[in-house]
Amino acid sequence: MTRPGLLLTLLLALPVSAETIEIPVGEQGDASLSLPALGESQHTVLQRFGLPDEELPAVGKPPISRWDYREFSVYFESGRVIDSVRHHQPRAPRE
Repeated sequence: MTRPGLLLTLLLALPVSAETIEIPVGEQGDASLSLPALGESQHTVLQRFGLPDEELPAVGKPPISRWDYREFSVYFESGRVIDSVRHHQPRAPRE
């Protein structure tokens, strides 16, 4: 058997598994929380929400940076918002 054929046979024999994590909509953060909008500038975000708790430097190509606030994170590309994400807010278990 050729090397590529042997490699393919070995790869097909390996078990494939993935874990799916599902977070109920009610636990994905405060739905009434206002988030920065797509396309807003970093300056506008600073004016509306103040300084972030943590500012992570840009990585990758194109460079993407992230600002973390207590309840959400904001992702920037070229100084403009490309996404805003609420942080998971766990709730007490139901009895």
